[in-house]
Amino acid sequence: MSALTLASAPEDAAALEAAETHRALLDGELAGRVTALLAAADQEPGAVGRIRAGLVAFCERELLPHATAEEAVLYPAARRLPDSRLLIESLIAEHSCMIALVDALRTASHPTGAAADARALQVLFEEHVAKENGLVLPLLAVAPGVRLAALLGELHQRLADDTTPDATPAPRATETPPATETRWDTEPPPATETHWDTEKHRDTETPPDAAEAEAETEAETEAETEAEAGQQGGCGGACRCGGGAQDTEVPELDVRSVPHALRHAAVLGALGAVPAGRALVLVAPHDPRRLLAQIERRDPGRFAVEYLQRGPETWRLRLGRD
Repeated sequence: MSALTLASAPEDAAALEAAETHRALLDGELAGRVTALLAAADQEPGAVGRIRAGLVAFCERELLPHATAEEAVLYPAARRLPDSRLLIESLIAEHSCMIALVDALRTASHPTGAAADARALQVLFEEHVAKENGLVLPLLAVAPGVRLAALLGELHQRLADDTTPDATPAPRATETPPATETRWDTEPPPATETHWDTEKHRDTETPPDAAEAEAETEAETEAETEAEAGQQGGCGGACRCGGGAQDTEVPELDVRSVPHALRHAAVLGALGAVPAGRALVLVAPHDPRRLLAQIERRDPGRFAVEYLQRGPETWRLRLGRD
């Protein structure tokens, strides 16, 4: 940052830092939501639909509008800089890939497919953010005649205008209309959806053996629903669901490879994706006391902290949301 600060106007250097932090927040929340989806697909299939719906909503509310605003504001200015045209074209192509992955996630017919699409989206977005933070924003910050602070102000104004109640932003040409959305996420999966594609082509008359199998499937589905209720604070372990949230694998967020300047923003973004009654395990290279203080200032009393490992090289903390 020191070379950049010397080479650019102070307001542009400050704007660059703010933009990097904002992208780290987006990256962190996306990572938190995807991690929760992957854990649910492996340990808690009944919760996949709800988590997937939240992930799609986050992408449509935050990620995709941000990409559209970048193409309208930042990329035209960056494209005019020497030797940057191919870089900008590649970033625009990545936006199209993000839209396609969100569409695939929205219409996924099986938890495994949803998990794969979500993970692909996370990896793509992480690489995309690295290019923007490491190449595009610094180029704009030091370019003669370009005021990065003004560009970012215009970008955020565009985003604010698009989220007003009367705003109806036009979809990108590659977007799939919402009417095609698969609705397996709105309710606990009934018996006919538990096995996803195996039930789609059943005959209208059910043989006795099939009826018995269907009854068993319904019983299994009820047990899964009860288990999910217990994990959300229902039975507390009194019924056959097994006790509740402590039996569900808690997603981990490892920030040891995240640049130090962006680490707090990434964690805060990921915590924004943790629903009430659930938790996130944070893996850090040192005791994150300053981060914990920042979390407490931001959300007083919301997260309970439990140290699972205290160094010497790795710290693991469970952050449970009340």
